[in-house]
Amino acid sequence: MKPCVLFIDGENFLHKLEEVLKIQNTSEGREGLALVDLTKLLKDPLKGLNVIRKIFYASKVRYNKETSKKSIELISFQRKLRNNLVKHGFEFIIAGNVRAQKIDGQIIFREKGVDVKIAVDLVALACDRKLATAIICSSDSDLQPAVSELKGRKVKTIYLGFEASPNKGLSYTTDRTILIRNHEVLEAVNLTNV
Repeated sequence: MKPCVLFIDGENFLHKLEEVLKIQNTSEGREGLALVDLTKLLKDPLKGLNVIRKIFYASKVRYNKETSKKSIELISFQRKLRNNLVKHGFEFIIAGNVRAQKIDGQIIFREKGVDVKIAVDLVALACDRKLATAIICSSDSDLQPAVSELKGRKVKTIYLGFEASPNKGLSYTTDRTILIRNHEVLEAVNLTNV
C-alpha cells in the first residue's frame, strides 16, 4: 500500500464531531473535544491505509477586547487541542485567522483561510511528487478544484467524512469515500473521559 497523507480541516472536523454528539444526545461540551483521541477515532476508518503524515489545520485565534471572555476560552481550547494532537503524532498547522464579526448585534467567530492552505499544500505536494494518496477530511466543497488537480496528476484521493452528514460534492469528486460512523465518535469521546 502506497503512503498516504491525512489532511484535516480542523474547525470543520470539530463542528462535525459536535453535530454527531448533538444527534446522539450526548452532553460532551466543546471543551472535551480538545482531548478526544483522534488516533483511536481514526483507527478503524483508516484501517489498511499506510498513513505516514497526519496534518490538522487550524486558524489563528487572537485576543479580542470586545469579547475577552470568549477569546480567552478559544485560545485555551486551541492550546489544549494542539498539545493533545501533537502528543498523538499530528502536525498542527496554523493557517488563516479566526475573526469576530457582528451579525444582527451578535458577535460571531468565523475562520478564514484554512481551506486555501489545505488546497495549496495538496497541490504543492502533488507537484513535488511527495503525495501518492491524499485523505481529505473536510466538508468544504471549495476543495473540489484541488481534488481535480490531484487526480490529473495521478494522485489517489480519499474523502473522509461523517456518516451523519457527508459532503456529496467531495464524495463524488474523490476516488473513494470513507465515513466515520456515529458510534466511532461516541467511543472516542467516552475513551477520553474514562
